[in-house]
Amino acid sequence: MSSTCFLRRSREEGVALAAVLVVALSLVVMSVALLELVWQESLSAEVGTQSAVAQQLADAAGEVVIGWFHDPDTAPPRVAPVLEKRFVSTDGAPTFFDQHGRSQFVGTAERPDVVLDASDPLYDQLLNDPALGVFRGMAGWGTVRRITLYAPMKPGLLCTVEVTAETKSPKPFQQSISMQLEALELPVLQRGIQAGGHLDLLSNPGSMSGVHWAPVAVGGEVIVRRIADIPLFNPSAPLTGQSYDESSSLEDRWMHLWAGGLIREVEPAPDPAPLPSNVHPQQSPVPGLRFDQWSYEQLKHVALGFGSYYVLGGDGLLYPDGNVQAGGVSPSQVFSSERVGDQRGLIFVDTLDRSVPRPDNMGTVQIAAEYFEGVAVIQGHVRLRLSGAGNRLRVRSPREGGGHRTTIDLTGIQFNGVLYAAGNITVESPVKWYGAVVAEGTIRSQDGLGRLEVWHDHDMSWGLFRGIPLVYRSPGTWMVHY
Repeated sequence: MSSTCFLRRSREEGVALAAVLVVALSLVVMSVALLELVWQESLSAEVGTQSAVAQQLADAAGEVVIGWFHDPDTAPPRVAPVLEKRFVSTDGAPTFFDQHGRSQFVGTAERPDVVLDASDPLYDQLLNDPALGVFRGMAGWGTVRRITLYAPMKPGLLCTVEVTAETKSPKPFQQSISMQLEALELPVLQRGIQAGGHLDLLSNPGSMSGVHWAPVAVGGEVIVRRIADIPLFNPSAPLTGQSYDESSSLEDRWMHLWAGGLIREVEPAPDPAPLPSNVHPQQSPVPGLRFDQWSYEQLKHVALGFGSYYVLGGDGLLYPDGNVQAGGVSPSQVFSSERVGDQRGLIFVDTLDRSVPRPDNMGTVQIAAEYFEGVAVIQGHVRLRLSGAGNRLRVRSPREGGGHRTTIDLTGIQFNGVLYAAGNITVESPVKWYGAVVAEGTIRSQDGLGRLEVWHDHDMSWGLFRGIPLVYRSPGTWMVHY
């Protein structure tokens, strides 16, 4: 009996030991599987992080490419000419699209219009050199391996941009993105001053009004104190930031005055001199004057999508988004910038009844500030009274021979941008301006106190306006390529 019990106990212990071994082996297998799963998850998380970083690098590079369209001089030299508008619209303005609405970008993904490939050491240096490369700011995170621009996928769009970026650590990882770009076909401004009616800048003796770096177009009469006050055209005139008050000779390389009516001299000289060769009176009705056209509906549409929209109230206040219930703000709050770079973008002020401007629905907006930077589109009349010393700007002259542009310092600038008025503009103070001034009605000085000196922003001749996106990412077109 004792022997039998011993054998039974031994068998039971053997079974228990086998069970323990099975459990232990199962735990080992499960542990190995768990470790494998954790490793796979860790690897997947690492890949996901690398992918996200690479996507962000590629996306940032794509935004830089968009910026090249707004300022082609910042683009690589071989790219800049491709980004400039190559066609001319029916009204004579530069455009990206031909007469059938087809984009100037015609390449394919295999044969793009532009390709910058970092597999070529020269392009790698251009793109990624830590000191001078276009994307040197990304050096700590990764590099840009390839940029291509080619035809858009949808009719009416501008182009396709495809960017590949690569992370640096812990190991290289590449990711590509693509997007379609869309273009705003904004009206150009090729003149420093444009007035549909008369131009009367009859300032006090000893002070000068005038335009630098662009012509002037006037639908009616031009009233001056003396003919000698009109700057002469001289293709060799010094290219400086001096005002006409400071200059020993009134000359400019681009100045021509075109008037539909007469040039009326208030204080003629005893021996009247003939009109300078750059002054062209009585152009209407024959041969006629060509004006840069700013459409009410087009600018309103752009402002609603990309700018600020206000309705002018009968109380002289401006109502954001036309919401009268929210309360109005003063024009001084809207048309004021604190410093250079405080860009207010496109500000559109609608008529009293929010319809196309007419003599009976246009109010008056008074712009009184020390400095303003933006594009002010007023569907009414404007009284302009700026004060203060103004600001110093570093700007570029119009293109000279070979497309060269000179960097110029302008001082005392109080208005940096565009003022468009559907009615009249009354200048009530001396104003130094960089940009352009347009009135569908008259432009005149108030009691000889107003003086307007304008340096034309040549970029506006190409439809480039700061604070307004010339080119932008078309919604729903951004894609990641795995």
